[in-house]
Amino acid sequence: MNAKIGVFPASGGLGSSIVDHLLKLVPAAQLILIVRHPEKLADLSKAGATVRRADYDEPSTLDHAFDGVDTLMLISYASFEIEHRVQAHRRAIDAAASSGVKHIFYSSLGFGGNLSDKSVAHVMGAHLVTEKYLSEHPGNFTYTTVREGLYSESFPIYTAWFDPQNPADEITIPHSGGGPGVTWVKRDELGEATAKLIFSYTANPGGFQYLNKGVLLSGPREISLAETVEILGRAVGRDLKIREISVDEYVTLPQIGDLHTYHSVDLSREWSTAWEAIRLGETAVVSPAMGEILGREPEDYETTIKALIS
Repeated sequence: MNAKIGVFPASGGLGSSIVDHLLKLVPAAQLILIVRHPEKLADLSKAGATVRRADYDEPSTLDHAFDGVDTLMLISYASFEIEHRVQAHRRAIDAAASSGVKHIFYSSLGFGGNLSDKSVAHVMGAHLVTEKYLSEHPGNFTYTTVREGLYSESFPIYTAWFDPQNPADEITIPHSGGGPGVTWVKRDELGEATAKLIFSYTANPGGFQYLNKGVLLSGPREISLAETVEILGRAVGRDLKIREISVDEYVTLPQIGDLHTYHSVDLSREWSTAWEAIRLGETAVVSPAMGEILGREPEDYETTIKALIS
């Protein structure tokens, strides 16, 4: 019998993409999909997948969520708080260990340069703690941390929530736009590469290249924030530039506060550390792993943006 692959949460942008690509590699009956709202996966349930309910924010639902899972794809809690996020991840990892999961893939993030265990980006804080927790856990499982590169589609959070449907005349952020930059990568290609990593492990666990290791999945080239904004400008048909402002000015921008508020706490200032991390080169590493896993060159940033905005 083929080993069961679990995905939690199996919805959301990355989770849905991973599931879609796994279904091209394994039969639906091999999947155990764990989500907050199982009714959203009714079609996959009919196709043979096991669908269960669990929620990071309801710890008791995790107790048996991973029963029968051999390989788990654990997708990080959707926030950039640190303590709450870390606790959610720890509970899920502990529950997976208790259920006898043999290998955990964890979706980390592409800050920290070339798999460094340090980052100045607040958004990376919970990931680094979770990576360490996986590596030191006494449970009888192996792991792989997948540092998913910065999504091409996530440009709004790095451009003061630039809206292509109502484009601003300039981008006001606490960064000049100069290099080092970002190795932007298409989210669905991250989903595809991650699914192929999972499949590769299940096909040959003992010979898996990233056993108890991390892997960085990046786009094909480094793009400065200035060029990023120029590409966005071309996509919307206007000459778009960055105007550098201070962090103090950034946190008072009218569109910022509500968009960076989690559990009633405004984390706008904490979010601004992402630009410091970019300035230090944390997101500028071009890794060959993505192309090797996909078997082709990852899609160019401008191609992704044009298709997204058109």
